[in-house]
Amino acid sequence: MKSQTWSRRSFLRTIGAAGGVAFTWNASNLERVEAASRSISDMSPEEAARDEFYWREVQLGFKLDRSLINLNNGFTCPCPRVVLESAFRYTEMINMLPVHYQGMVAGNIETIRRRMANEFGCDPEELALTRGASEALQIVQNGIDLKPGDEVITTEQDYPRMLTTWDQRMRREGIKVTRLQFPVPTTQDHLFNLFEKSITPKTKVFHFCHITNLTAQLFPVQRIARLARSKGIVTIVDGAHALGHFPFKLRDLECDAYGVSLHKWLLAPIGNGCLYVRREMIPRFWPLQAAPEQQDTDIRKFEAIGTHPWGIRAALGEALAYHQAIGAERKAARMRYLTLRWANALKKYPRVKILTDLSDPPQAWGVAAVNIEGIDVRALAKFLRQKYRIIAVPLVGGAPPNQVFDYQALRISPNIYTTLEEIDTFIEAMEDAVKNGVEEDVFLPEAGAVGGGMNLY
Repeated sequence: MKSQTWSRRSFLRTIGAAGGVAFTWNASNLERVEAASRSISDMSPEEAARDEFYWREVQLGFKLDRSLINLNNGFTCPCPRVVLESAFRYTEMINMLPVHYQGMVAGNIETIRRRMANEFGCDPEELALTRGASEALQIVQNGIDLKPGDEVITTEQDYPRMLTTWDQRMRREGIKVTRLQFPVPTTQDHLFNLFEKSITPKTKVFHFCHITNLTAQLFPVQRIARLARSKGIVTIVDGAHALGHFPFKLRDLECDAYGVSLHKWLLAPIGNGCLYVRREMIPRFWPLQAAPEQQDTDIRKFEAIGTHPWGIRAALGEALAYHQAIGAERKAARMRYLTLRWANALKKYPRVKILTDLSDPPQAWGVAAVNIEGIDVRALAKFLRQKYRIIAVPLVGGAPPNQVFDYQALRISPNIYTTLEEIDTFIEAMEDAVKNGVEEDVFLPEAGAVGGGMNLY
């Protein structure tokens, strides 16, 4: 405790909150978060997750509407101030003389590619920068050669837009798409066995989530990828909710392709994503838009979309810097701490059902699904919004048009800027609903089946 006390005094002197002023205070300063992180360098991630002094410094890095409680960060996330300012700065620079500055900013993207690859564990020549997970995944979904009768195995709980992509190929080319069903929560052994037993001589592709967007069900990616490779099957992994959420290295997963939305857990501006393709597999996939033959082995062929929003793309560098200033382990530990805070408080009520595996070792971090028996989740979401000003997404049914599995839950997803007071308000609201019920005659207009509404994947 003594070293912790002195480190905090040093931190306060550094930022000017005590002693001499080192620089002008600005809540968007990356240096402030870096200094705060140094002040807790002697703590484990789990200890740091409970240090409200530290997380207050992180929270001050965001400009938010605190009149509402955002527990739907699985949709897309606010950027830190420093990231938003960076996007404005690059966009303004390009706008001054696009023919000159656009090329200059675009050239600097190679630095971001190298930094991203280094942070997330792959070769820079295996990482393409895209506009989101939908684009990244559709590149490889539409880019792999398949013949009529070839089989793609996926699950009913993959993201609707990705299922729609396979369904279009099924209608257009006559491939077969098999959707596996599984209960929530389930075990990684069960998921592995499902895929293993589903293999046929026609199976060419496994497509599955790293964690699902519904309940954050964690898949055994490496085990399934090894199984697939032993059978000559290509693995495409939907990592929209994983990268920047909890620590892992892309190469360690051993999958062939991996698509991500960086405007989710990496806190990048909306319109940022990435696609990892194992180097040996790059020639196997056609790009979404035409590229010259000499680029057949070049990861950049997947970025050929015409004019890019370069200001948004360049701001990805600051988003990565903010992520690194906090640290992947601390970030994951904090989100798990917030999730366990509400889950442990509510699990004493028999009617409250948590559909996410929150056991140790960690299977889930900042996303978990919950419902209350006897209450429609759309009415529950309306109640939370109207009475407590809490935003949470109700998810109902399966992926259209084949809603074949029974699913109803609120997806609760706090983030590093979520306060304990906001989590405790959610606990209070859910206890109110359990004890007193909610009106169920009118549902939220935006509520409905999984996959409805705006796509920010």
